[in-house]
Amino acid sequence: MRRNLPEVAEIEASQELPFPPELIIEALSPLLTPARLKRFREVLAKRIGSLIPVLDGLSDPHNGAAVLRSAEAFGCQEVHIVHGKLPFAYSSHVSRHTERWLDVHIHTRAEEVVHLLTQRGFALFIADMQGEAELKELSAIPKLAVVFGNEHGGISPIFRIHAHGSFRIPMAGFVESLNVSVAAAITLFVASQGRHGDLDEASQKRVLARWLLRQIQNSEAIVRKHMSAKQDEESIGQS
Repeated sequence: MRRNLPEVAEIEASQELPFPPELIIEALSPLLTPARLKRFREVLAKRIGSLIPVLDGLSDPHNGAAVLRSAEAFGCQEVHIVHGKLPFAYSSHVSRHTERWLDVHIHTRAEEVVHLLTQRGFALFIADMQGEAELKELSAIPKLAVVFGNEHGGISPIFRIHAHGSFRIPMAGFVESLNVSVAAAITLFVASQGRHGDLDEASQKRVLARWLLRQIQNSEAIVRKHMSAKQDEESIGQS
């Protein structure tokens, strides 16, 4: 897919919350319809914190968008992206704007991802046709980051050096490999089994707050007004 199409854009990293999540939820959740808020909470209850896809230098906006869509569909909340020769770009037509529901982390070097995720206790596994582990084994790894490489160059040497292991997708036909977006969808579906709903409470609050900020127009101004009103009430109560 060409990068100059109107539907293609460079991905943006998720920003830190401008206010405490509890304050955002208190101010904005009453502005959603009960049905919409219920849907938010239903999806959030199935979100996964123990499975993280890492996209290493993907160059095709179609592939990048398809992996983001699969990550969101199978319950992943966090995605790490390492820019390749060109910044990561995605097609909003393919992603269906699912990127807005994800926590996206952007990196310029693979070393950053290796350090960050291993410090958090994640085991890094790379997709490889000759991988040691079978795909079905991934769901048993307590905290797992799966790395998918560039469409042409594959996974960068840094990830190969520091990976805790590699995995393969079983094939029964003549073809020896799959498109990266297809491989990612299959992998995330299998690896997500038994994990849904393991996102901790504090993370759930941060995610819900971020979703509310993105869903409601002029959300930050509304939260500021709510915060100011609370401060005025507290001042009156203390006088």
